[in-house]
Amino acid sequence: MAVTPASASLESLDLDPAFALHRGGKLEVRSTIPVRNADDLSLAYTPGVAKVCSAIAESPELARDYTWVSNVVAVVSDGTAVLGLGDIGPAAAMPVMEGKALLFKEFAGVDAVPLCIDCTDVDAIVETVARLAPSFGGINLEDISAPRCFEVEDRLRALLDIPVFHDDQHGTAIVVLAALKNAARLTGRPLSALRAVVAGAGASGVAVTRMLLNAGIGDIAVSDSKGMIYSGRSGLNLYKEALAADTNRAGFTGSTAAALEGADVFVGLSGSTVPEEAIASMAPDSIVFALSNPDPEVHPAVAARYARVVATGRSDFPNQINNVLAFPGVFRGALDVRATTITENMKVAAASALADVVGEALSEDYVIPSPFDPRVAPAVIAAVSEQARMDGVARL
Repeated sequence: MAVTPASASLESLDLDPAFALHRGGKLEVRSTIPVRNADDLSLAYTPGVAKVCSAIAESPELARDYTWVSNVVAVVSDGTAVLGLGDIGPAAAMPVMEGKALLFKEFAGVDAVPLCIDCTDVDAIVETVARLAPSFGGINLEDISAPRCFEVEDRLRALLDIPVFHDDQHGTAIVVLAALKNAARLTGRPLSALRAVVAGAGASGVAVTRMLLNAGIGDIAVSDSKGMIYSGRSGLNLYKEALAADTNRAGFTGSTAAALEGADVFVGLSGSTVPEEAIASMAPDSIVFALSNPDPEVHPAVAARYARVVATGRSDFPNQINNVLAFPGVFRGALDVRATTITENMKVAAASALADVVGEALSEDYVIPSPFDPRVAPAVIAAVSEQARMDGVARL
């Protein structure tokens, strides 16, 4: 009988390297100052700390200078949309949130605290995060299911004067835009000449579509599990109704496969499959981003028979669309200037900086840099900080 995690002993689980690596968690808290003697103790804690507390009470903005707040992000999830695992709850989401915090630190020197909260009601999530917000310089929302995630982010952004960023939405959108800008450059076309089809109208699908619209894509249509989204289709929620009003100028009403005929770009964020014949029907020099994990909508080798550029969300194929290319640098750039929010322009600036890292090395297998390219984070940080100042949301 096979040993399952539910019935296994810790010793047997630890034979798997994934479990062994996670034993005890992936994070710890360390002090930044020594406490060697009574003098150190009196400065770090009482009575010295009282002076700092009193100063902050009189001028609350000093908390950003005399506490950890200015360099710490909360990574918040309710566990309802974790990776490809779905609604597995807050406890099971913790390894992912720890991993996210680890990536913040490793790629941009940002300290992050994973907070998996035991509530799924929108009002409860907003109230919980808003009450915790004074301890943090930014809020990274993670793995909260759609459409609730849109309202949660919108309401927190309105309530708080620190960056609030749902990475499943905007991190994905930034990296997709960067890769698409380079793919379009490779094929000698502006974004305005491209017709795109996005499969998936969840958090990432909506955000990618919005960002491509803002970037000037020629036309874009979105599908969900019931087919193409269009004005007048019954059963659409508020967010899909808004998408219908702003997309699909060609008026597609059938399947994703039908809309792909003659299309220039496919972006898959759906977890579904797309038949080979649909990819074959796309326009010459087509661009296929099949981003569902672990199984792309179409196998990259199949897509490459017809498409000029193929990208996936996987690390074992070229052109990995990986959010870690965006979120660490975006938050580092925002924190460095103490931005009050992350604007649309800041996201576009991040995408442009990311695309520019590729430079003249651009090729079919290299439209987006590796997360381990040391140029990535500094480029994104600088672009986001500069744009925050230009947009008037920087406090430094």
